[in-house]
Amino acid sequence: MVPPAPYDRWLIILVLSLIGFGLLMVASASIEVSDRQLHEPFYYFYRQLIFIGMGVSLGFIIIQFEVAIWEKIGWALLLAIMVMLALVLLPGIGHSVNGSSRWIGISFFRIQVSELAKFVVVIYLAGYLVRRHNEITTELKGFLKPLGVLAVISVLLIKEPDFGATVVIMATALGMMFLGGMKIRHFALLFLVVLIAMSVIAISEPYRMQRLTTFLNPWAHPFDSGYQLTQSLIAFGRGGVFGVGLGKSIQKLFYLPEAHTDFLFAVIAEELGLIGMLVVMVLFILLVLRIFYIGKQAQKLGKHFSGFVAYGLGLWIAIQFIVSVGVNSGLLPTKGLTLPLVSYGGSSMIICCIVIALLLRIDYENRMMLMGLRDG
Repeated sequence: MVPPAPYDRWLIILVLSLIGFGLLMVASASIEVSDRQLHEPFYYFYRQLIFIGMGVSLGFIIIQFEVAIWEKIGWALLLAIMVMLALVLLPGIGHSVNGSSRWIGISFFRIQVSELAKFVVVIYLAGYLVRRHNEITTELKGFLKPLGVLAVISVLLIKEPDFGATVVIMATALGMMFLGGMKIRHFALLFLVVLIAMSVIAISEPYRMQRLTTFLNPWAHPFDSGYQLTQSLIAFGRGGVFGVGLGKSIQKLFYLPEAHTDFLFAVIAEELGLIGMLVVMVLFILLVLRIFYIGKQAQKLGKHFSGFVAYGLGLWIAIQFIVSVGVNSGLLPTKGLTLPLVSYGGSSMIICCIVIALLLRIDYENRMMLMGLRDG
C-alpha cells in the first residue's frame, strides 16, 4: 500500500504551473525593453529566476517551523512591520521609485514593505480571531480593536503612497472578520465605515481622483492620464480569442508601461488571447479553492488559527488577482499591483513563496493529525 503524500500535490502543481507560466510571460514581455535599456534581452528573466530561488530557499526554512510559532509571534511581527512602514518614509532609509517610497534595504536587495505587511496582517488577525472568538461573535467592539491597528497601517501605507496595498489589506481583513463569525449587521456597519474611509482617501488627492475619473473614459485622455489603460485595452482588442502568438505582442514594444509587472495580464491577453486568459483564471480559481480546502480541513481538526491563516492567505491571493485583472481590463482604476506568482517582482515573488510554504506546513500538520501521528 502506497503511503499518503505528506504535502498537497495539487497545490504544488498549481503553484509550479503559475510560476512557470509567469517566467515564460515575463521573458516575452520584457525581452525588448531589457535589450534596449540594459543590452541584455533576458535581464528580467534571470532576475526573476534569482527571486524564485531566494523565495524557494526561504520557503524551505519556513516550512520547518510549526504553525503554532506564528501564532505566538503575531504581535511581534505586527510591531516590526509598523516600524518598517515608518522607516520607509524616512529620507535616506526608504528608497523611492516613481515618486513612491515603498522599499527598504541595501542597494542590491530591497524589500517592498507593503508586500510583507499583507502577510503580517493575516498572521496577526488570525491570532486575534482565535483569542477573541467569543467577543467577536457577540459584540461590535471585538472588531473595533483590530480596526484601529489596521487604520494605523493604512495611514502609513497611504503616506508612501500605496493605495492599492491598502485596499487589498482592508478587503482581506474584512473577509477574515466575516469568516470569523461576525454578525451580519456588525459586518455591514464595518463595511460601510471602511468603504466611506476608502472613498474619502481616494478623492483626497488630485492624482487619485484623476485615476478614478479616467478609468471611466480613458479614451478622453489617451496620451495623458488614460495612456496606460488605453494601451492595455488595445492589447486586449488585438488578442481576440486565440491571440497574436507568443512573443508577437506589439504593445510590449514600449507602448505599454510596466508590461512585465503591473500590466503583464494585458500582454497575456494580446499574445495568448481569450484562451490564455481563461487558462490563467482557471489556475487561480483552482489555487484559491485548494487553499480554502486546506483551511476548512484545519478548522474541522480544531486548528482554528491554521484555518484562519489559510483563509486569509487565500483571500489575499484572490483579491489581488481580481484587482490586477480588473485594472488591466479597465474594470477598476489603475493601481500598481502585480499578478501573484506570475508578474515580475522580487518582493512579490519572495513573499508569495513564503505564503505557499506556510500553506504547505498547515496542510502537512493536517495530514499528520489525520494519520494519528500528532495531536492538535
